[in-house]
Amino acid sequence: MQVFKEITPLQEYLDIQVREGRTIGFVPTMGALHDGHLSLIAFSVADNDLTVASIFVNPKQFNNPDDLKKYPRTLDRDLKELETSGCDIVFFPSGKEMYPEEVHIVYDFGNLDMVMEGKHRPGHFNGVAIVVERLFKITKPDKAYFGQKDFQQLAIIKALVEIQKIPVDIIPCPIVREADGLAMSSRNIRLTVAQRKSAPGIYRALQGAKSKFNQTSIKEIKDWVDRQIRNIPEMELEYFEIVDQKSLTPVLTRRQGQTCIACIAVYLGEVRLIDNMFLN
Repeated sequence: MQVFKEITPLQEYLDIQVREGRTIGFVPTMGALHDGHLSLIAFSVADNDLTVASIFVNPKQFNNPDDLKKYPRTLDRDLKELETSGCDIVFFPSGKEMYPEEVHIVYDFGNLDMVMEGKHRPGHFNGVAIVVERLFKITKPDKAYFGQKDFQQLAIIKALVEIQKIPVDIIPCPIVREADGLAMSSRNIRLTVAQRKSAPGIYRALQGAKSKFNQTSIKEIKDWVDRQIRNIPEMELEYFEIVDQKSLTPVLTRRQGQTCIACIAVYLGEVRLIDNMFLN
């Protein structure tokens, strides 16, 4: 496995691979890898001749400086995990390498970044888009792999590719869960033992919403989820929304043929966790 810290040597290496006819799959990460990340690597390895992973904790997508400071960093373990999983190339740049000059671009994603995560974390998705577009231009992949746990982010990335006309196929990959249903996340390692025992309540709330979807009103489902979360020690609901899969517009009443997804964000102590589930 090759590890690059600078853009130019990485691009020179990848240019040679492309000239020799090899296809490139790309998995962007912020490190602190878990089996969810490694599942993306596995999809890429199966689909492409070469798999590139990046590890970069992007400061532009953190609107809370304390959250950036506390984000877990486990580089040595990450590199071992990537090599074992069949990753061919790792790009591990510094902040100065990624952003040699200040970036002021502002994207227009319409409603996609105005709801849920966008509403509660202003500027977050613009920061995501900045780094992802830059990584795409550096690596020039044929396919890029993103987990569906960050469903709104996935919608933003698809819109970014369309708006900027970036020639890459975006491949959504299923959520990977622990045995008790908790969605895998790099933030999970920050949970205390007691909090970790409580955390699967998020998944149970989503399951309950799904079971009620065809039986009760949207308002009743939202009220029920709110009560479930309130009953879990140390857990505070930031939002629970049922939205249209494509537009992310909140659903007030069900329509024939509409695909709906439930999205949730909670604080468990100081740790912010998100999850989602298709309802139909």
